[in-house]
Amino acid sequence: MAAGTVVSRLTGFLRDMVIAGAIGTAIFADTYNVANTVPNIIYILLVGGALNAVLIPQLTRAMSSNKDGGQAYTNRMLTSTMLVLLVVTVVAVVAAPLIIRLYAWAYTGSDMVAEFDVATTFARYLLPQILFYGLFVMVGQVLNARGSFGPMMWAPIVNNVVVIATGVLFIVVTSGHKPAAETVSSGELRLLGIGTTLGVVAQAAVLLPLLHRLGFRFRPRFDFRGAGLGPAYKAAMWTIIFVLINQIGYLIVVQFATAAGAAATNEGITTGVGFTPYTKAYLILLLPHAVITVSVVTALLPRMSRAAAAGVATAVRLDISEGLRLVGVAIIPAAIAFFVLGPDLAVVMYDVFVGLKNAEYIGWVLMAFALCLIPFSVHHLLLRGFYAFEDTRTPVRINVWINVINIIAVLLAWWLLPTQWVVVGMAAGYTLAYAVGALITSRTLSGRLGGLEGRRIAHTYGLLGLAACAAALPAAVLAWGMRATIGPGLGTSITSLVLGGGLMIALYLIFCFRLRISEFAMLVAMLRRSRT
Repeated sequence: MAAGTVVSRLTGFLRDMVIAGAIGTAIFADTYNVANTVPNIIYILLVGGALNAVLIPQLTRAMSSNKDGGQAYTNRMLTSTMLVLLVVTVVAVVAAPLIIRLYAWAYTGSDMVAEFDVATTFARYLLPQILFYGLFVMVGQVLNARGSFGPMMWAPIVNNVVVIATGVLFIVVTSGHKPAAETVSSGELRLLGIGTTLGVVAQAAVLLPLLHRLGFRFRPRFDFRGAGLGPAYKAAMWTIIFVLINQIGYLIVVQFATAAGAAATNEGITTGVGFTPYTKAYLILLLPHAVITVSVVTALLPRMSRAAAAGVATAVRLDISEGLRLVGVAIIPAAIAFFVLGPDLAVVMYDVFVGLKNAEYIGWVLMAFALCLIPFSVHHLLLRGFYAFEDTRTPVRINVWINVINIIAVLLAWWLLPTQWVVVGMAAGYTLAYAVGALITSRTLSGRLGGLEGRRIAHTYGLLGLAACAAALPAAVLAWGMRATIGPGLGTSITSLVLGGGLMIALYLIFCFRLRISEFAMLVAMLRRSRT
């Protein structure tokens, strides 16, 4: 799973860099990125969050208790969900102008007519992704419930390859010139929009043959009444409320980030400081989370669900403790590295495609996000403890606090900071929100499970934090010293990243060995076994 996620994320970064090279990071890029984000938002809001949280426990229970191994139950679940997704997709495409008006109100002014029209056109091409995201997750979760975890991690590579090809073709068509809303042609919009959606179609399609190989045969079933779907729907309703709260917070982020980009354009600021840098920094932030945390959670959730169904809370507690400690081995040093080397990493990734100033700004946003990686991953894993017991109500209450803090931070950043620093402030506020959220989640779940081995986890995290900070200090001196003496630039950033990053990794490994951190030794042993 981790290997698939690494390759998927690396091709995802290449995809992101190619698209940045095609459309830049300023306001035209915001129109594309807002429109490309909306299908994800709508899908997660109405169905996706419920599927991820509810489907695995329900399918696992059906497989163990139904005589047919859960075949009929799964077919009914697939049929009902795809019908909902189809209706949602059609309504969303028709309502595209209203959706863009909701998420990008800054484009509704008289001086932003072209940007609004381009964002709406993009949305019409991109909103059909809702249906195919749903198909991908449904099929992937059925595979996971049957013990096949890898394909869902590898499938996004196909999506990335299709979009990379689309971006390269777009660059050829436009001769490498960054388009503007006033000058882009309908054919160029069609190329970028349809090509991006085809990537999601391909991502879902590659999983379908694997179902057949595992012996599952999909047969549409419309006999939903009395089929045992009630508990799943009830649990899903609370998850939908959870996601709704989350998306209200994200709606505010999108609105004010796009407003910052529009305000920067009106102020004559040519550097991209709006929604696009926010999304690119967030994409980098999520790499360690996706490789480590998501892989651990994906493997643990079926096991925790079986233990919860059997009423063995102790097994769930031990799984969560082990998962948190293993995740910390990689997440903690990654967060510190992003904070110390964030600008250099962003310059190495994006300088060639968008220029030094735009790349550096992405790095500043990444620095503000960096420490969020730890509480974000902890919160993500802890929530699965509730979902294993099919408790989707408690996470809703916790999520209210996270989003209230995040919204307050967004508003403060908008009111108090200069335009070019609004998005950086928003990223810092996101970090604060999840720090509070992780604390509330851990205390609540600890009460539910009779403890979480809190002292053991805190001890491990303290040692890992000590090792990571001690390793990062000389790397920070090297990187920032070079920036101060030589000046910023691609060559400086490459040197800082290679020497500083290499030094940090080497020192972290040494410190972990010297501190005798058992979880680090466990992770090394797992990697050695995987090689053999």
